[in-house]
Amino acid sequence: MKGKGLKRELGLLDIFSIASGAMISSGLFILPALAYAKTGPAVVFSYILAGILVLPAMLAKAELATAMPKAGGVYFFIERSMGAPAGTFGGLASWFSLSFKSAFALVGIGIFATLISPNITEAQIKLIAVGCCLFFMFVNIVGVKHTGRFQIALVLSLIGILVLYVLRGFLLIQPQRYAPLMPFGMGSVFATAGLVFVSFGGLTKICCVAEEVKNPGRNIPLGMFLAFSIVMILYATVVFTTVGLLDFPELSGSLTPISLGASTFMGNGGSVVLAIAAFLAFISTANAGILTASRDPMAMSRDYLLPRFFRKINGRYKTPHVSIIFTTAFMIIVILFLSLEDLVKTASTLKILLFLLVNVSLIVMRESKIQSYRPKFRSPLYPWIQILGIVGYGFLIFEMGAIPLAITGGFIGLGAVWYWIYVRPNVKRQSALMHVVERVTAKELVTGGLEDELRDILIERDNIIEDRFDRLVKNCAILDTKGPLPLEEFFREVAKELSPRVGIEPKRLFDLLMERERQSTTALHPGLAVPHIIIEGNHKFDLLLARCREGVSFSASVPPVHTAFILVGTRDERNFHLRALTAIAQVTQEPAFEKSWSKARGPEELRNILLISTRKRIPGK
Repeated sequence: MKGKGLKRELGLLDIFSIASGAMISSGLFILPALAYAKTGPAVVFSYILAGILVLPAMLAKAELATAMPKAGGVYFFIERSMGAPAGTFGGLASWFSLSFKSAFALVGIGIFATLISPNITEAQIKLIAVGCCLFFMFVNIVGVKHTGRFQIALVLSLIGILVLYVLRGFLLIQPQRYAPLMPFGMGSVFATAGLVFVSFGGLTKICCVAEEVKNPGRNIPLGMFLAFSIVMILYATVVFTTVGLLDFPELSGSLTPISLGASTFMGNGGSVVLAIAAFLAFISTANAGILTASRDPMAMSRDYLLPRFFRKINGRYKTPHVSIIFTTAFMIIVILFLSLEDLVKTASTLKILLFLLVNVSLIVMRESKIQSYRPKFRSPLYPWIQILGIVGYGFLIFEMGAIPLAITGGFIGLGAVWYWIYVRPNVKRQSALMHVVERVTAKELVTGGLEDELRDILIERDNIIEDRFDRLVKNCAILDTKGPLPLEEFFREVAKELSPRVGIEPKRLFDLLMERERQSTTALHPGLAVPHIIIEGNHKFDLLLARCREGVSFSASVPPVHTAFILVGTRDERNFHLRALTAIAQVTQEPAFEKSWSKARGPEELRNILLISTRKRIPGK
């Protein structure tokens, strides 16, 4: 709703920092030792393979986010493509996995505090985590702009420390520590890739705050690709350096491997510096987690999948304060009362399942052929890379173990119960999947609801400011006929449609149209005509859009006309008449116009082609 939306305050550096900060945490500061114990020095290849596996999801989310930059990200994509049942599960799963991983990062802050003060108790570790959680809640409520700045400072400091670690440590590595390269065989490399896959899971969190991104068509994909490239290089070089600095028993038995590696050439001071880096990493992950996770309940509430109070926006700060507070409260409960191990695995399983579903969403959106689906970025190698991702993620899910699968199954069951009790009576919205069904069944199954919603999202994304021609198009009459038609029959249909709108008898309108055509044909170029007439009266102007699939025969000397814009106006509207002709010329000269016009599935899609065109507009005129 107007005036109640989120503010677009995040730029490219914010996007990069949120995506990077969400990746660099336990995946780099704790996990390398566990992965090394299973794989040996080839653990570097496991990280690289895990990065490659995340590419299908990253490409899919980059495309979907540029087409639908709305709060909720993955939830929004799944719900609009596959419907409310899948959306209910997707939204709850996204919120659960993001919240839980953020809570785990907050506990990590307490764990690394033991490097500075070894006497900290488990209860104190949890209290530290809760205190940090409340602090980040406050930062997020005050505003996403402040959150973004805080995240930039954290991530740039963290990257600087890690680059220094690599540059200093690389000179002291011992080559013999890389032999044998694969002591546990090639299979261990692939198995460990599944373990460290979650290290890259935070990359696509940025989709959750897409509604708050400036120029999302450029900044979202570019920020994600920059974050992926730089963090992939950091993972590979930091892990490679650490393996070369430590013997097998030291590295495989450590919970703080990077700090231990720094201590070999920088002493206790180096260990403390890397402990500080770990603090920054966990802080950035937790901060980004609250920021992104809190957008899921808000987005679901907007769509009536959750109670309406979740959609409330703070009047002063323009942030979803209720959703942020609720997410924080859930994370505090997790920190204080729950055992993390199996639930972390469950959150990872849900994350992989979401990656699978988002690739399905992309295929559904593409195959729906909805005219208003116009992403600024398109995933290459479609659909093969998405199919590869679906198969790969399915394999990883079944490798996660029985307990996470059982908990995930229960989670799906709870989602189904919530959908049946609360969502089903309240939501009648159609999904893109219905448009795919429509291609092989009856057209009357589909309404224009999703098409119009995507149109409005594009208008907001591209900052299209409505002018008088847009208002004319929104309310104009539309003829969509099969034909072929002779000119006289076509003009009779036009006159019949326009008569009650302009207050002139159909016969008089027909005569004026025929007279104008006898003076000189209004067929401007092959397939297009712009008949225009002057009528009696004052302050009258109207437009009729017409498509004839088999064509209207305007003249024996020109090809049949498939597209017609009929303009009717009084003499005092001459200036606007010229502006309307200019607007029509700009629309019809767009490269994809003819293809889009011919493939449109009805009057509303024809109307939307004009409303989301990139023509120059004159606001207020």
